[in-house]
Order: sequence, then structure tokens, then C-alpha cells
Amino acid sequence: MEGFLVALVVSFGVIFVAELGDKSQLMALTFATRYKPVPVLIGITVATAVVHLASVAIGYGLGAALPTEWISLVAGLAFLGFGAWTLRGDTLTEEERRKAEKTSKSAIVAVSVAFFLAELGDKTMLATITLATQYGWFGTWLGSTVGMVAADALAILVGRMLGRKLPDKTIRYGAAILFAICGLWLILEAVSQLI
Repeated sequence: MEGFLVALVVSFGVIFVAELGDKSQLMALTFATRYKPVPVLIGITVATAVVHLASVAIGYGLGAALPTEWISLVAGLAFLGFGAWTLRGDTLTEEERRKAEKTSKSAIVAVSVAFFLAELGDKTMLATITLATQYGWFGTWLGSTVGMVAADALAILVGRMLGRKLPDKTIRYGAAILFAICGLWLILEAVSQLI
């Protein structure tokens, strides 16, 4: 049970922070201007659960097949990369914004499909794969899914209540710092195991 809780808390925290200021939050805001919040959240949850289930399967399989010290080292380097990626920031292209606004299908299906496609290869998917190499698959899957949905729900809530998004620069820098701390921690852990 302790391993599950660690996986749940760590993956929730990492993915929640990674999602702040991400393209998915911008998509959530866009969909929330067209549809009611509950169907948007259901669509986000369905897509996220599927993408993150595939992510933990990949990560858990890698974790079982490779030595953990080297996985920690690569994971640490990946988290430093995620930090740099986060500093770069994300924006919706005009085409992505138009697709989110023009969708005439049911809100749940539209949001699910859009989020599923947007999350393939995204930093949150890669972070979930990385986390699953270190922790149990179920806690990582549940934590990463809930973390992403919570971050997107926050974007919808704040966007609807205040009519504007959170300060992008502050969020990007904070998320990048947290990724760097996690990355350095994993690298130090791996080096201590290898020596």
C-alpha cells in the first residue's frame, strides 16, 4: 500500500505541475467557452485515462526489463528535458483553436478525441512513462490521470470565473524548477546506486 500511495502522490504532483500552462489547459479553456464544464471534464478524463494507461504500460514494461539505476539516470535527464520544454511554453495554433470551437458532435466525444490526439507524445505522456518506470503502474496511472484532470479543471474554473488564464510566465518557471528538482534528485539517486 505504501508504494501505491507514493506512486499516486508523486505522479499526481508531477503531472499536475506539468499540465499547468500546457496546451491541454488552453484547449480545456476553449472547450469550456463552448460547452458546459461537466461534459468537458468527462471528455478530458476519458482521454487522459486511456493515454496514461498506455503510458504506464510502456513505462512499467521498460522498468521490468532494464536495470533501475540506469532508468533513474535516464529519467532524471528526461525530467531536466521536461523542465526545459516547460520553459519554452505551449500555445494553441489557430487550426487547433478552430477545431475546438467548430466541433458539432457531442461535447464528450469532441473533447475526448481532441485531448487524446493532443496528449499523444506530449510531455505529460512522456512524464507518465518515466514515472511508471520508477513506481507501480496503478498508482502512477491513477495519480497522473487525476493530476491532469485536476489541472485542466482548475483552468476551466479560473477561466470561467476570472475570464483570463493564470500568469503564464510564473507558471512556466515554477513548473520548470520543479521538473529540474525532480530530475536532479533522480540523477543523484542513480549515481549513488551506480557508485
